[in-house]
This record gives sequence, C-alpha cells and structure tokens, in this order.
Amino acid sequence: MECIITIELGTNGVRVFAFDLEGRVIGSMKGHHPTFHTEPDYSEQDPEQIFITTLYLLKNLLNEYIHPKKYKVASICLCASMHSVLAVDRNGNPLGNAITWADNRARKEAQELRASLLGKSLYTATGTPIHPMSPLLKITWMRHHDKERFTLAAKFLSIKSYIIHQFTGEYKVDYSIASATGLMNIHAIRWEEDALTYAGITPDRLPDLAPIFTPAGRLKKAYQQSLNLPAETKILIGSSDGCMATLGDGVLGEGKATITIEDSGAVRVMGPRVLKDEQMRFFNYLLTENCYVSGGPTNNGGNIFEWFTRQFGDFANPYDIESSMQLLIEEAAKVPAGSDGLLFLPYLFGERAPIWNADARGAYFGLNIKHERQHFIRATIEGVLYEMYSIGKILGEQRDIKSLSVNGSFGVLPFWTQMMADMFNRPVRTRQRSHSVSFGAFLLSATEMGIFPSLDEAARTVELPDVFSPDKQHHAVYADYFDVFERLSGGLAGEFEAISSLQRKHAGCSKARE
Repeated sequence: MECIITIELGTNGVRVFAFDLEGRVIGSMKGHHPTFHTEPDYSEQDPEQIFITTLYLLKNLLNEYIHPKKYKVASICLCASMHSVLAVDRNGNPLGNAITWADNRARKEAQELRASLLGKSLYTATGTPIHPMSPLLKITWMRHHDKERFTLAAKFLSIKSYIIHQFTGEYKVDYSIASATGLMNIHAIRWEEDALTYAGITPDRLPDLAPIFTPAGRLKKAYQQSLNLPAETKILIGSSDGCMATLGDGVLGEGKATITIEDSGAVRVMGPRVLKDEQMRFFNYLLTENCYVSGGPTNNGGNIFEWFTRQFGDFANPYDIESSMQLLIEEAAKVPAGSDGLLFLPYLFGERAPIWNADARGAYFGLNIKHERQHFIRATIEGVLYEMYSIGKILGEQRDIKSLSVNGSFGVLPFWTQMMADMFNRPVRTRQRSHSVSFGAFLLSATEMGIFPSLDEAARTVELPDVFSPDKQHHAVYADYFDVFERLSGGLAGEFEAISSLQRKHAGCSKARE
C-alpha cells in the first residue's frame, strides 16, 4: 500500500497529513510554534523551532500511522504560508529569526515605492502588491536598517526553502512561493532584474526557481535513518498554502471563488488570466505556467478571534483555547445580526486588501450603554467577516463569481460559515472534516504520480457536500452596517497614521516600565 504525506508550514503551526491514494485521511498531526512581536510592527519566528516541530510531527506520524501498517511513502509534499524572509549564512545557518508575512517594519519603504512609477511597474511584472508583507520590501529594509545581517547573508530564503534545505541540502523555491516575493516576474518566470536592483541583491543570493512538481532533493542520510525512509523517497517542492487551499476546494476555472480563514485570510480565484487593477489591490500568484491564483489577502483573520479569546475568554483549562472559543461563539449566537450596531475594525496587524494600509489599527465603534460582553464577541467575528466581504466585493468587480466555498480552521466553524453566507447573500459550500490546504497538496502529489492527468482533472473530483444558505433578513442588516464599516475603514487613514506613529514613538516607554 502506498500513501502520500503532506506537510503544511502554517503561520502559527505545522500540520502533517497522510492520505491513501484515494484521498482518504490515514492520520494527521499538528504542532504549534510562537510568533514574537518585539516591536509594534515586528512579527518574527524561530526557524529552527519550526524545523524541530516539523521533524517531530513527521516522525510521530510515520511511527503511529505509516510504518505499523506497512504503508510505503510514495511522496512527501510541502506547502507553506507566503512572504517570509530568512537570512542565512554561507553554511545555511539562520542569521536571526525569520520575518513573517505579518511584519510591517518596511512600511515607510512600501509607502515610497507604492507611490512611484517603479512601484507600479514592479506590481505589473511580479503580481505582488507593494506592501510591507513583500519580501522585496523586507530585504530592502534590512539593507538600510540591519546592514550587518544584510551583508552577512549568503541567501535570503522563505521558511519553506529553509526547511527544504534542512531536509535535503538544496536551495530551491517553487513558483508559487517565489511569485509572492515581489522579486519574480510572473510572466517571464525569472527573477525580476528591476526588483533585484531595488533590493540591492543578485540572483545568486536567492534559491533556484522550480515548478511545483519538482523533486526538492534527496533526503539526507541522517533523516533517512531517523525517519526510517528509503533514500528514493520523493520530496516534492510543492506550493504555497493559498494556492493549495484554492486547489483543495476545487476552485479552478471561471465563476468560482474560495474564502480561507486561518490566522490570516483571503478571497481567491484561479484561472489563466491575471487580475489587472490600477489601484494595485489584488495579488496574482503563479501555480503553474499560465495558471494564476488571484485575489486579496487580509492580515486579520482567526488570529483576531484568538487574541480576543486570550484576553476575554473563560479558561477552565489554560491550554484549551478551542473550548474557550466555542463558549464565546455560543454567547455571540444570543445577539442579533449586526450586534445591535456595534462595529469592530479588526486591524490589529495593519491591513492588506482592500485598503493596503500598514498603519491601520483596530477599533470598536457605535458603543452605547446597552451593549454587553456578548455584543463585543459577535461584533469581533462580524468585523473579521466584514473585511472578508469587502475583499469579495471588489473581487466581484473583476470576476463573475457564481460559486463560493470556504475553508480554513476558522472559516469552517458553522457559526462563521453561516454568517458569511448571510453577508455575501449566496450559498457557501464547505467540507467540514477535511483540511483544504493539505488536500490540495495531496491532489498536487497525486497528479505528479499520474493518478490524475492534470490539476484541472484533479480539481473536478473535489466534493463540498455541506451547504449554508443565506438568511435574507440578516443580509439586509449586514448590508446596512457594512456601509458604515467601509466608510470607517477608508475614512480613518489620517487617524490610523497618527495613532500608529504615536505607538511607535512611545514603545520605548512601555519597555522601560517592563
């Protein structure tokens, strides 16, 4: 018996799945790793901790589900979140922590580049919006503000490229992850010369570009022995989590869109054409040649509800945040749609689409004397989903979206899914018991093995049996409040800039008190 293993390197954790060749889950493991916010705009992770977590989970999965049942591992496919940057020395050792997608330290560089003709040219060439999330801007920031690390860096890697190097010794990056760096020309499929010049680097300081079906190299002997895997075990370079979630929901072709809500979130479509937008609000990332995953991302997804739960939830067990979240959702269900006029701007991590403002900050608005704790809970969830709807709204101006699906650990929570159906005023399809990112990686591996003749055919096999129909009355309420939400999000740019500037100015005072 053969099986396919997928490894997802997520923002706050690692998920490892094993599938049989029919796509049935044999077993799975999940582990967490922290994100460090040492400054108001900083988001960093320890790459060695991520690798140790990955290795631990993979070994446990093999020992518990695969080796005892005599499965042969046909392939191991990797996928990961986008926009991370890790500087390594000539031996591949990390020079500090990895900088994640949520990091906004390059906000000033992003503002200047976005306002320039070069910025517009780079957006057209690379498909990556000009924003601090972009590795292009992160490397540029390092060049100006962390010169020692910039100079010592032999390579600038993504987290996934680092994990691949740890397992195989190779420096490779797939087209999907590379197309989210702001450094790759998505039309010519090569590193973009103007972007490299702007960042002050040469191609040899980046990993080699490779299609998503490319073997990532041979597993090092030490890991062959530790994991009890033969030398010929295939390690597929894979893709990004966003591309895999889209494929895993079967969203390939016109008229389909999918919403992902994990720690962050996104609304995506997939097809042969890029989205062209003068305001540079959409991303266009490459899955395979002439197949683009396009849409808009938000910094503020399930991480916001997790933050709210940690601050205000009731914990019978301090380590059981899932149960605490469920209790809060049960409270929120007691409040009518619209939270009796309490609105929440969810911009705790700044924001990407659709406002692309790294200075954006969170706020509750419309508070009156009748609002209670349960209103704040529901308003927090509604604020996150208003932001998803705002992305879907502008995406709908570019594509005729007839079918909508949702995935991600927060997106498939029934209370959240129903709320999205109500806001979008259309049926939303989902699959409650499967993880779309990992399933997309399975479909990629199965296609590489010849089980499916193409990714198109693989996507057509996806079934999303759970359907949530919209409540028309709830939609009317949400439409009224969304109008105010949208005006606040766009109209507070000056206040966002002022308060974020003050937060940075007085950050030293907070440290002194600590």
